[in-house]
This record gives sequence, structure tokens and C-alpha cells, in this order.
Amino acid sequence: MTMKLVLASGSQRRRELLTMCGYDYEIIVSNADETIDENDPESFVRALSFRKAKDVFDRLFAAGRRDFAVIGSDTVVAFQKEGEAKPVIIGKPKDAKDAVRILSMLSGKTHRVFTGVSVIADIPDENAAAQCSIREKAEIQTECSIQEKAEIQTECSIQEKEEIQTECSITEVTFETLSPDEITDYVNSGDPLDKAGSYGIQGPFGMFVREIRGNYFTVIGMPIPVLYKMLKKIGILPHGFYERIE
Repeated sequence: MTMKLVLASGSQRRRELLTMCGYDYEIIVSNADETIDENDPESFVRALSFRKAKDVFDRLFAAGRRDFAVIGSDTVVAFQKEGEAKPVIIGKPKDAKDAVRILSMLSGKTHRVFTGVSVIADIPDENAAAQCSIREKAEIQTECSIQEKAEIQTECSIQEKEEIQTECSITEVTFETLSPDEITDYVNSGDPLDKAGSYGIQGPFGMFVREIRGNYFTVIGMPIPVLYKMLKKIGILPHGFYERIE
């Protein structure tokens, strides 16, 4: 199956991971509203990753694109404060001051990173196409007008099936205890300002990560093993993989 892959994100880290794995893809950034009234971190990232993918999928489908799949992804950090019933959901910092606040809160403690991934694919519905073919032959052989025949053929030519998959990957991360100077120096580098939780584990901040339990790529923003299985299900494999999907 030849299907075009679209990443509904402008994230450099997600682009780097897809490229590293050998996927061919194009980038179309989602314009979806990212405001979601949801206090559960897993439900939050599932809903937002789907919303991002759906926004791009609908735009492309309306423009006449077919046989394509869109990846949407979202990452948040969840921290359980002592005495609180529900975890605090932490996205990207508002500014440098907010990044200092977040890192001070997470210093020396364990938090969880949630990354939701949604894949929405446009796949021709072979069963519907077969039924249409039978209907075409039967109805066009009757005394239909030219216009009626055209309408039947048009209706049968656009039978599609929308394949939707949404998954969530969770990783626990424990920080070393950071000094105020270490936090300030890191924030002043500008690195944390576009990252959920105000840090990038793949960069210099990695020296302050004591332990992770779970998938490393989840923390970066794209759980590659999860995504691989989702794309494999619809026949999309990275370069160098010659397995045939039936």
C-alpha cells in the first residue's frame, strides 16, 4: 500500500525522530484549538493528539487528497503534589519565570510524562467499492438517464474508510536535586521555553535526570515503538524495512 504520511506538528524534536527512523513525510501544522477542559493527563493528551490530527486530516480531505495518514501528538507532564487528590498537568512554560517555577517544583522528585499519539488514515473501503461495482453494473444496465448513470458512478468512486488509532505512552522521570543557580542557568539558555515540563531530556538537561522508567522517546514527544506499530497496521513502514503488509 502506498500512502502519504503527514505530521501535524511543527515540533523539531518530532521531525528529528521521524527522520531518524527513516519515514518519508510532509509537515502540515495543525491549527486546532488546544484548549481542553480535562483534568486527567492521559485523557488530555489522547484528546488533543486526536484533535490535531483530525484538523489536518479534514483540511486535506476537503482539498481532495486521498490515500494519506496524519500523525498528531501531544505531550504533558503530570506531577502529584503532596495532599492533592489530582495531579497537576504541566505543559510548556508561559515564560522564563514560569520555567523556573516548574523546574523548582520538579527538582529532586518524580513526575510522569504522558504522550498521546493519534493516526488518522484515509483508506479506500474495498468492501464498499466491491458493492458499488455490482450496483453500477446492475443499475447502469437499466433504463437510467445519462445524468443518473453519472451520479451512480460518482457516488461509487468516493467510497472511503477513515481509520482512527489513538494511543498513550507514559514514562516516569526522576530529577536530581537542582540548585537555584543550575535552574537559572538552564532557563537562561532558552532551551526549556518550548518544551512540556520546561526541560529537554535529550539535551544538556539530561545530566540532571537521575532515572527514567518507561520509554525514552515518550519524554522527547513521540513514543517511536508505539507509533511504529500504529503505522505498520496501515501498511506504512520506514525505509529499509522490506516486510510486506497484507
